[in-house]
Amino acid sequence: MSKLRVYELAKELEITSKELIKILAEEFDIAVKNHMSVVEEEDAQLIKELMQGTKETTEESSKKPAPEALAAPVPAKEGETLRKEEPSQENAPAKAGEAETAKSIVDAYEEELQEKVNNQAKKRKRGRNKKSDGESKAVEVITMGETIMVKELADRLGKPYNEVIKTLIMNGVMAAINQEVDFETAAKVAEKYNVLVEKEEVGGLDEELILDEGSEDAQLMKRPPIVTVMGHVDHGKTSLLDAIRHAHVTDQEAGGITQHIGAYTVDVQGEKITFLDTPGHEAFTQMRARGSQITDIVILVVAADDGIMPQTRESISHCKAAGVPMVVAINKMDKPQSNADKVKQELADFNLIPEDWGGDTIMVEVSAKQHMNIDKLLEMVLLTAEMQELKADPMRRARGTVIEAQLDKGRGPVATLLVQNGTLSVGDSILVGTTYGRIRAMFDDKGKKIKSAGPSIPVEVLGLSEVPQAGDRFSEVKDEKTARGMANARLVKEKSRLQSSGRMSLEDLYSQISAGTVRELPIIVKADVQGSVEALKGSLEKLSTDEVKVRVIHGGAGAINETDIILATASNAIVMGFNVRPDNNAQALAEKEKVEIKSYRIIYNAIDDVKAAMIGMLSPDIKEVILGTVECRQIYKISSVGTIAGAYVTSGKVTRNAKVRLIRNGVVLYDGQLASLKRFKDDVKEVAQGYECGLSIERFNDLKEGDVVEAYEMQEIKRKEL
Repeated sequence: MSKLRVYELAKELEITSKELIKILAEEFDIAVKNHMSVVEEEDAQLIKELMQGTKETTEESSKKPAPEALAAPVPAKEGETLRKEEPSQENAPAKAGEAETAKSIVDAYEEELQEKVNNQAKKRKRGRNKKSDGESKAVEVITMGETIMVKELADRLGKPYNEVIKTLIMNGVMAAINQEVDFETAAKVAEKYNVLVEKEEVGGLDEELILDEGSEDAQLMKRPPIVTVMGHVDHGKTSLLDAIRHAHVTDQEAGGITQHIGAYTVDVQGEKITFLDTPGHEAFTQMRARGSQITDIVILVVAADDGIMPQTRESISHCKAAGVPMVVAINKMDKPQSNADKVKQELADFNLIPEDWGGDTIMVEVSAKQHMNIDKLLEMVLLTAEMQELKADPMRRARGTVIEAQLDKGRGPVATLLVQNGTLSVGDSILVGTTYGRIRAMFDDKGKKIKSAGPSIPVEVLGLSEVPQAGDRFSEVKDEKTARGMANARLVKEKSRLQSSGRMSLEDLYSQISAGTVRELPIIVKADVQGSVEALKGSLEKLSTDEVKVRVIHGGAGAINETDIILATASNAIVMGFNVRPDNNAQALAEKEKVEIKSYRIIYNAIDDVKAAMIGMLSPDIKEVILGTVECRQIYKISSVGTIAGAYVTSGKVTRNAKVRLIRNGVVLYDGQLASLKRFKDDVKEVAQGYECGLSIERFNDLKEGDVVEAYEMQEIKRKEL
């Protein structure tokens, strides 16, 4: 018997997959997982007939006036009696029949109403009982701002993500793990777990930072899904993004593509999808992980001729950790050696079971090169987004994330922002980390000037005071003065935090290394583009070991400025510049404060320099080397000398300056130094295996026959590589 997928049936019935799943569960007692689940053809046919019948009945009833007999009885006013209309003789039977029908319907309605009242009473009673039970328990208190991400709320409550999402659904809120909920909603969820939520108290300038949430009743509207393409290098991520972009950009628009801003939006079947074009190289792992946090859906690209590779596994881990749904694109199906089933089997090992094998992971066989099944892949992305019910309030002040940032010689600091909620417009003032500004120009992904951008739309903006950090959150504030004050307050707070974490000079650092205390190498990284900062930061921090931790305390795009030198002075860091130079003020301050500035044009040279410095900083490996063992066979006690052992070297050799430990019955009794080593009457430097010797041990005279003397030395082995 053939089967029909839920989304296909929903399309025929002209309703959403979400609505159909609800109808299947409530009306037909058919439980399905998601829009990719299947329904038997017989059931599907019955559902279609019933839905069609319901639709026709509804249309008919809307056209006809309700029969008088079915009208709800109107209560009589005080002092009046309810007047009954006398039926005529010819239509009396018909009226009587209608009256009987009306009576049965009213009775049924009253029964249903009474049942609802009883259920509500039971719920209230349960609520009171639960409250009285909870009063005996200690109520935990957490604080939050105006909004909070579902993931963060679950973490603070100490509850599983899926449990918190389920509680939100029970409260009528459909929110994914990376979506925000307002204070009132979070408070309702926390109440279920006997946790009280309070608003964060912020002082000083923070009180002026009023992030307008729009009207009291948030006007939530559907927003485009934000999609990231991930996968192993050379598996076709870039080719797939290019295929999607050029297939859904008109000829008129194509000429306008003048720059790459790290994100773009395409139109598919009248709906928009925003793609984040994040780098795929291993050095950008942290940036990719950060991309998952702002992503609604991930397209995981796996080459059909190659299968699962290290970066594929890494991408799967990031997606699962972030709770982001995946749509798998099995690419390079145009190649003769492609094997989609092999890829599916490998993915199944990661608990990603394809829907055609009975699982719930969507997998589409594509060819980016031949543009095969690209539209089908995008249709699956839209279906996945439909199930998530992605919504935002375009009427509130804008909030979002920095995707990319760099210093442009002609335009100054340039940042690509992804608006996640609200609407961002030219002239708005924004706060981004310790940076601020007033937007004086805004461009879309095709380089076209625009005046505003709503939720899920990426834009390139000009007007910031400095180049922000990729991954920083931005918030629209009421005016530039507030933004500047907040940015300065954050900067002071950050400096204070760094200073309180411990100040020391490079000399102090080396003295701590000598003393054997914890070692740390703080570095400030500046580069021409943010991508290089992330690459260098990731590579440097990977050099960390248990003995020496490399910590990039700050990284940013743009020239080395005075702020960087002040930060380096406070935290005793060295400054590394990649394709950038310090400005005159920064150079003068660095000389005054004796801050070291290293400039590079090749990333590998910077990494090699730090690695070499760390080898010098690291303590050498200390390894114990057993030189030989000696058995004591005769004991001589000489009054002027002490106890002498006549011994035989059973293995290796024993040297005059070696450390020794005395072992009796397998237990070490003493650890010390040889006092003398002789062959016959002569002092010797060493005695080899198979020879007899005489020896004495410093400050130890309790030698006995059968004792074993083990000679050893500690050797320093210099580290050649980390």
